[in-house]
Amino acid sequence: MSVERVLFGNMPDGREVYEYIITNSSETSARVITLGATLRSFEMQDKDGTVRDVLLCFDNVKDCLELSDYQGVVVGPVCNRIGGASIEINGEAYPLTANEKGITCLHSGGELGLSVWNAIVTDSDSVEFSYVQADGAHGFPGEKEVKVIYRLGDDNKLHIKYEAVSTKDTYLNFTNHAYFNLNGYDNGNILGHTLSIDADLITEVDENSIPTGRNIPVEGTAFDFRNERVIGKDIDDSHIQLQYTGGYDHNFCINGYDGTLRKIATATGELSGIKMNVYTTLPGVQFYAGNFLKGIPGKNGVPMEKRSGFCLETQFYPDTPHHADFPSCLYKAGEKYISETVYEFSL
Repeated sequence: MSVERVLFGNMPDGREVYEYIITNSSETSARVITLGATLRSFEMQDKDGTVRDVLLCFDNVKDCLELSDYQGVVVGPVCNRIGGASIEINGEAYPLTANEKGITCLHSGGELGLSVWNAIVTDSDSVEFSYVQADGAHGFPGEKEVKVIYRLGDDNKLHIKYEAVSTKDTYLNFTNHAYFNLNGYDNGNILGHTLSIDADLITEVDENSIPTGRNIPVEGTAFDFRNERVIGKDIDDSHIQLQYTGGYDHNFCINGYDGTLRKIATATGELSGIKMNVYTTLPGVQFYAGNFLKGIPGKNGVPMEKRSGFCLETQFYPDTPHHADFPSCLYKAGEKYISETVYEFSL
């Protein structure tokens, strides 16, 4: 196991951005940069021995800042969407940044993904990234100290542990917005991948992708991934939920949620044979099939076309502050938020 630090580039104001390369004994490696604590690359051998990088992202700071659709970044303090771009805590209303259609707060304004984090090597297999977000940033109360620890084991498990504490009562819900293509970022779309998700229900959304408050059964629909299903099989189905979002972009409600780390999803690249199991301590996972990618240039200039990557963003449900029946992500001042997600890769 080893961790190497290299200069990745410079911010417009001259600040240095570093990349940390964690490599295990089988030469599998994960690369994370201090800009956005971004998981930029994951390289491993496929079934034929060819090394493939299974993450969509960018090669330089400028593109990370100017072109990003959140590729690989840490999102918080509240990921996903908050309807009406406002929340209420202890009877007080907090208007939030309305950065989607002028009516929705998406990914808390995106600050964490566009900021330079501090980083320290904590062991031969792990790096800890930290960031302090100001009280009131994008409308959210409390100064928030955030830590994200990436650890890569010899078992090809990439652990991502999140910790945060706020000086005021606030909502906390962190995720990583990695876009995966298990055939390699330069190998076309993900429609031939197979996927399973341990969820009987999805969170129903309206035409603006805001939860209605209902969780609806997947049985008999294009959303039934309880058994392995080809992603592209029904992605253009007439189901109104798919029409609203242009394909899969929904929260799946994990069966049997109890806060422990457990396997919730499996995806496999049909060309590479690379399989990814997903484990999390959280109650939901946003399956997004890259419907809104529009050909922006990524690594080595390879365009990120529509559906060339997919996301499995572990989370509390979207718009939780407005739905008392959803698992709560309201944390008291000084109360520590902790969650963990693991992406396990094999052949």
